[in-house]
Amino acid sequence: MSEIPQTVLVVDFGAQYAQLIARRVREADVYSEVVPHTMSVADIVARQPAAIILSGGPSSVYVDGAPSVDPTLFDTGIPVFGICYGFQAMARALGGVVERTGLAEFGGTKLSVVPASEGVLLKDLPAQQSVWMSHGDSVTAAPVGFTVTAASDGAPVAAFENLDRRLAGVQFHPEVKHTEHGQTVLRRFLRDVAGISPSWTTSGIVAEQIARIRAQVGSGRVICGLSGGVDSAVAAALVQRAVGDQLTCVFVDHGLLRKGEAEQVERDFVASTGVRLHVVDVADVFLSALAGVTDPEAKRKIIGREFIRAFEAAAREISVEAPVDFLVQGTLYPDVVESGGGSGTANIKSHHNVGGLPDDLAFGLVEPLRSLFKDEVRAVGLELGLPESLVWRQPFPGPGLAVRIIGEVTAARLAILAEADAIARFELTEAGLDREIWQCPVVLLADVRSVGVQGDGRTYGHPIVLRPVSSEDAMTADWSRVPYDVLARISTRITNEVREVNRVVLDITSKPPGTIEWE
Repeated sequence: MSEIPQTVLVVDFGAQYAQLIARRVREADVYSEVVPHTMSVADIVARQPAAIILSGGPSSVYVDGAPSVDPTLFDTGIPVFGICYGFQAMARALGGVVERTGLAEFGGTKLSVVPASEGVLLKDLPAQQSVWMSHGDSVTAAPVGFTVTAASDGAPVAAFENLDRRLAGVQFHPEVKHTEHGQTVLRRFLRDVAGISPSWTTSGIVAEQIARIRAQVGSGRVICGLSGGVDSAVAAALVQRAVGDQLTCVFVDHGLLRKGEAEQVERDFVASTGVRLHVVDVADVFLSALAGVTDPEAKRKIIGREFIRAFEAAAREISVEAPVDFLVQGTLYPDVVESGGGSGTANIKSHHNVGGLPDDLAFGLVEPLRSLFKDEVRAVGLELGLPESLVWRQPFPGPGLAVRIIGEVTAARLAILAEADAIARFELTEAGLDREIWQCPVVLLADVRSVGVQGDGRTYGHPIVLRPVSSEDAMTADWSRVPYDVLARISTRITNEVREVNRVVLDITSKPPGTIEWE
């Protein structure tokens, strides 16, 4: 895609689901971006969006100081779709009535489609269907000219449309998978109300990014820090496809990686891309620096510091041949949104890819994944021919296994955890669960000993914690319901094959309150 794709702007009213709405739009093959509700109508119009979606939010539309919608937005001719709070703000701005009826609805709710209504979003869908609600206020009267197409016990007006003006809205959350026909409703708005053609495809993303990289880099030299994760691998593969041998990748092997990970990067990634790889083996340096350290934040700071030193030394070695002009960074779209909505340059993420670099390494920043969500990054990786084992690998913290060892990091403890982790990952893969589980941290309680019996003798081994979680963006997560037989195989193998471990436990805490990683 050499031209700017048709864009849907998701106006964020403080919703926990704003990014999810944008992702669902892209799943319908339409490009989308999140923008703040403070953006003026003039600025919105200047972006020339193909449509606008007003997100949910935590406020009540009639409370002083609550975010509102400028009514002139609806006179621009741009199609608009309101969701939850956005639906209520839209209704109020257009002359409808929003009230607190006394009946709030949270979670799964029965939606009743109005018979013979002339709408398109719910046409031919079941007359009764389950949707996901989260509201205390309700639209009790639709604006003039709008057709009410659905209702629920707590929302007399749960959906409305004005097809002549290409305006529509729903009280429920179509972006949430708990809403049975949510993606159909969203897709119908994009296609049938807004008239947008699907054009956001993986092959188009690759072609567009290659063109942009070539235009930015020209004949300059580029360096990329490989972390072993999918983001840096896909970013490097895109740049390699664009500029070939102008790119050199640096892989810092700090000895804190999962079993076989360093070999996979050196073997599989190079084989699939042909990239020039500069390997720095500094495992002993990291272990020496971490000796005696148990505080999680201290571990992270030490690892970040040593990573910077190792990467800086590698960059200077590479620069001896010829100056390096650009640095590749695997920044994703959620990082951009969370760091301020994408205005200006995104901050380099600490401990990720390159761990934050010294000011005197003055590189231009190349961010080929800056507009992509994680699922799109994986799709691009497959399009570029990267191995599935690399593309679908679980997210892994920059500090590596060091923050999955509760206690001091030693070579012996790393070996124990690496073996246990490899067993868990193998069994989850064999069970076909790789794409159902977001990640499964395996944690070694290194400073804890539990009594056990192995053979005819008593043992005092370490407990291992399994932390399988399911998530879409890692902002929230639920513990994964891994089948008991799979858990049993993992536990049996770990306690049989890793002799220092005599107990395997399962962490069944959601996020919040617990984070995905233990440290």
